[in-house]
Amino acid sequence: MDMEKSFKQSVIEGLRCYVYVLVDPRDNRIFYVGKGTGNRVYQHAQAALVDDCQSLKLSTIREIKGLGLDVKYYIIRHNLTEQEAYLVESSIIDLLTYPAFNKENILTNIVSGHHQWNEGIKTDEEINILYDCPKIEPIPGERLLLVSLNKSYKQTTATGVYRRANDYECARKYWKLSRDKADRVKYILGIYRGIVRIVIEVKNKTLCSVAEDGTVFKNPRFAFVGDIVPDSPYLNTDVTNYPFGSGGAITYIPRTNF
Repeated sequence: MDMEKSFKQSVIEGLRCYVYVLVDPRDNRIFYVGKGTGNRVYQHAQAALVDDCQSLKLSTIREIKGLGLDVKYYIIRHNLTEQEAYLVESSIIDLLTYPAFNKENILTNIVSGHHQWNEGIKTDEEINILYDCPKIEPIPGERLLLVSLNKSYKQTTATGVYRRANDYECARKYWKLSRDKADRVKYILGIYRGIVRIVIEVKNKTLCSVAEDGTVFKNPRFAFVGDIVPDSPYLNTDVTNYPFGSGGAITYIPRTNF
């Protein structure tokens, strides 16, 4: 039974950080890709039995168990650093979800491949656009909130409140600005090394006094909710003409009368 499955300590030490997939025995298709250490690969099946949480991944596991079957487990790569595991995991997710290669999305992963929007699969034309970045050309009337991802973009070195699941989570929260300005934001542009890495069209926002990791803010900060815009004209543009202030994490376009 999955509940009883675990690795011996010697195996855990040999595995270090690893990337794994969960396979549906009914059709031998991969339905989840993950990374972890220790017994992480087995914990999903255990969670499906004891947790009330609803997700496509857990529902799939429950269906399999309900038929008297067991999830199949495969270790794709092991003895990795965390950074290497991020790369392998995101590459597999991208390959299994890239629309040009797949007629349907077979994965139950909620989180997309890490940095999927700029380091994921690209055509040769898209690669040229990505690294030969034009200067941003703001559209008149659109109010843009530029946020620095310098502390969160590389998750292998991020700590505390800057540990996030993906680029969307990095860019949407927690930002200190006035309510008047927050009300006017149309798009959030996540910036790393002077380049727009992700664009979010704002749909809603909330004020947060405490972050998900327990960090307490002296003054409440905004967390925005919205849709990623993968075809935005702002994506992969150079914004070095709009620098952040010394130690600053946000700036605006337009710079005046925002």
